[in-house]
Amino acid sequence: MATPNEKLAEALAELRKLQKENDIAIIKASELKAPHKKLLKANGFVRDVIKGWYISCRPDERAGDTTSWYMSFWDFISRYLNERFGDKWCLSPDQSLLLHGGSRVIPKQLLVRSPLANNNVVQLLHGTSIFDLRLDIPAQTALVNSNGLQLYPLETGLIAVGPDFFARHSTDARTCLTMVKDASVILSQLLDGGHSVIAGRLAGAFRNIGNSRIADNILKTMKSAGYDVREEDPFEERLPEHLLSSRESSPYISRIKLMWHQMRKVVLANFPEPRKLPSDIDAYLAMVEEHYTKDAYHSLSIEGYRVTTDLIERVRDGRWNPRGNEADRDTRNAMAARGYYQAFQAVKESIRRILEGENAGEVADADHGDWYRELFAPGVAAGLLKPADLAGYRTSQVYIKGSMHTPLSPEAVRDAIPVLFELLHAEKNASVRAVLGHFIFVYIHPYMDGNGRVGRFLFNAMLASGGYSWTVIPVEERDDYMAALERASVDGDISDFTRFLGALVKGNTG
Repeated sequence: MATPNEKLAEALAELRKLQKENDIAIIKASELKAPHKKLLKANGFVRDVIKGWYISCRPDERAGDTTSWYMSFWDFISRYLNERFGDKWCLSPDQSLLLHGGSRVIPKQLLVRSPLANNNVVQLLHGTSIFDLRLDIPAQTALVNSNGLQLYPLETGLIAVGPDFFARHSTDARTCLTMVKDASVILSQLLDGGHSVIAGRLAGAFRNIGNSRIADNILKTMKSAGYDVREEDPFEERLPEHLLSSRESSPYISRIKLMWHQMRKVVLANFPEPRKLPSDIDAYLAMVEEHYTKDAYHSLSIEGYRVTTDLIERVRDGRWNPRGNEADRDTRNAMAARGYYQAFQAVKESIRRILEGENAGEVADADHGDWYRELFAPGVAAGLLKPADLAGYRTSQVYIKGSMHTPLSPEAVRDAIPVLFELLHAEKNASVRAVLGHFIFVYIHPYMDGNGRVGRFLFNAMLASGGYSWTVIPVEERDDYMAALERASVDGDISDFTRFLGALVKGNTG
């Protein structure tokens, strides 16, 4: 007779078959035998979403932890809706545009359209839900499939959304507008539907982002067809000329530029004024060194609990210890501490160059890879990490524990990071460089691990460029820090994050 460990190992082996490349499993009840489901649930490897549906999760997740659900959310939506409606569904125009524009924030309520829907709300985990609306959808051949999600086409979505979308989601709306390369697709739909009011709104929207060519094309063509079109700008703010380019090939380039522009004025209004640069660079760096032991170690990265062959065998043999091995944990901590010290010394050298007059953005661009490598080099030397872990920007998706914000895809990272450092290079105000440099770096999350630490190094290097003192973010205030980051990432509101950091800087007498 099989032992309890052998039975759990067998169940884990079945779970592993259902996992995708990102280690997420969306499980329909019929896909696992009842004894396997019972064992996996009892040991914390799967959890219920709704009746008949489960997701895989980490066995060490505490009650109320949202991580596994937020990691699984979009995969669950795709699988569940395809099972329920076949191919006769799509996300709402608003949600479609958010995804076209690169925002994968988890919505509290996801609006779904289908001619087979029942106009019902389906309650999911952690206060999220699906509201299925019985409405017609675009032809199947016109729908855009994005990672298993059926979306309104970009141009169709811009026509279908109401005017409030442009005010509520200005960054997303402008990002989508920059992705439209010519007016032909939009015009054919405007003319077919006789949408003169929408034509005026879109003409105003395109002119707002500096694309007068498409704006004029819409107006002239609609008027040639006999429609009375009145141009109206749906945005609340006019953008500076040349902020955006219609030649951008990636929505993430436009998104980062727009975030910087819109958040910049909030930082200027809520952060202490820059100080004079120190005349004694060595004394300033000595002060920085004094802060080393206080600098909190934070990690914002998280990887899903991986069901590996090794895990299955350890469970089978009775060697599985969910609390971890104390000796191994001590070794990892020692390597992390050594790496942090080495990276800290590298940051000090970057600060010296900044104080000697080099452009702060250029220094950070050139050196941040060195900071990262120093963080993890001891772990590689000790055999805890693979040499490939030092290669640089990540090549797979990461998630932030408990966050509704999903960091950019690996491909998007390579578009967004150069833009961030271009903005840092061009920015004249050190407070903006410090706050937005830190936030947008963590928002992009370019590395598999260490993003928070490198982001805080970047924050302090940019503070030095404004004569501010090195500032420690206390571990006791971690919850406030993370909540402020979450609001900035999910809602686009940088005010809490700016005031939080500003209060620490203002109170720093070092």
